Amino acid sequence: MSEARPPAGRRSGTTVAVICCVAVIFDGYDLSVFATTIPSLLEYEPWRLEAAQAGVIASYAFMGMLVGTLICGFATDVLGRRKMLMFSIAWFSIWMLACALAPSPELFGLFRLFCGIGLGGLLPTALALTVEFAPRDRRNLFNALVSSGFSVGTIAASLLALMLIEPFGFRVMFALGGAAAIVLLPVVHFAMPESVGFLAAKGRLREAREVAERYGLPEPTEGVDRDARRVRLRDLGRRPLLFVAGVFALTTLIGQLFIYGLNTWLPQIMRTAGYPLGSALSFLATMSVGAIVGATVMSWFADRFGPRRIAFWGFGIGVLALLVMSVSPQIVILYVAVFLAGVGANGTSVILNGFVAIWFPAAVRATAMGAIMTVARIGGIIGPIMGGLIIGAELPFQWSFYAFVVPALIGMCLILTLPRRHLDGRGLAEPERPRRAMTSS
Repeated sequence: MSEARPPAGRRSGTTVAVICCVAVIFDGYDLSVFATTIPSLLEYEPWRLEAAQAGVIASYAFMGMLVGTLICGFATDVLGRRKMLMFSIAWFSIWMLACALAPSPELFGLFRLFCGIGLGGLLPTALALTVEFAPRDRRNLFNALVSSGFSVGTIAASLLALMLIEPFGFRVMFALGGAAAIVLLPVVHFAMPESVGFLAAKGRLREAREVAERYGLPEPTEGVDRDARRVRLRDLGRRPLLFVAGVFALTTLIGQLFIYGLNTWLPQIMRTAGYPLGSALSFLATMSVGAIVGATVMSWFADRFGPRRIAFWGFGIGVLALLVMSVSPQIVILYVAVFLAGVGANGTSVILNGFVAIWFPAAVRATAMGAIMTVARIGGIIGPIMGGLIIGAELPFQWSFYAFVVPALIGMCLILTLPRRHLDGRGLAEPERPRRAMTSS
């Protein structure tokens, strides 16, 4: 049976998802490009960077992302999701170009910090738009596919680095990141709708209903979104929300430490292990392919068997992969282990984000996700610094993998403390009901 198409004149949420996915690809490229240039930066004689210094500079972008995530909710209430997406793209594009022209490592680090502010605001905005306009029975899939755009960006950074760094140096890699404004801003301006929820909350009901009708969404009603915006962080301070929010925050922090620590330092770790630059960058690309597969496949399993179980095994896959990588196996086995590290790291993070959305009642869901994602950004700051310190200490390369095994094991233990039941809108516990595969009618 062919897939049902929207009625004539009605647009599909797929268009929104595609635009958001391309934006997230640039987000992934701009954040991951530093990892591909670390070997060149460490060899760049005018700056004389050491590994520990490079780790600190790597963390600046994540500090900026923390700020961007913090201000994103407030700024979105003022600007709207569409304008927030455009602002984020323009902001990080400008500072990527500034990185390409930076005359000193100090200014380069400052520009990476500013760049991170735009990157931190983009992903939550893109995912929120994607979920709002996605078909109701495919929201998890659309969320996973758009989230995977980050890994596509990492692959693009790795492949372009293989072709461009040796002949042109590291600066060209950052200049390419500035192309997002040229490519995306016109598309977002003309093709991206504004959030129905934002329009309704601003009292622009006629526009909200037109957008809802055009995209086949439920008709908005006045007051619902305004009531939702009155929810405050203190609502998470009551039991059992506080404990569960804390566990989610710690597990997502560990997930981001795992992802961004490895993304930042994997090429240099592999060079320390004796592999040439080309092979080291190909390992980063392989891990990114694993991240895409992990996010998609694990989301499919989470819909059927529940996110708690799949997130636990996701961390387990990551631990096993890191231990295999630490013993320098044959090259084929090593590539498989690197692939599985991407599956475990990124797939688990995507599952945890979806688990948060399922578990918390609608009244506090947005607040919970904002608070948890903000805490999780700290993991993105710690990971690159930790990797830089270990490499700077000139320990055997195996310790760079062991350093990520320990937090992943802690993450597995934390997931076991999460309840098997989620809350409904009245705060009552309900059994988790994973969806089974739907049969065609």
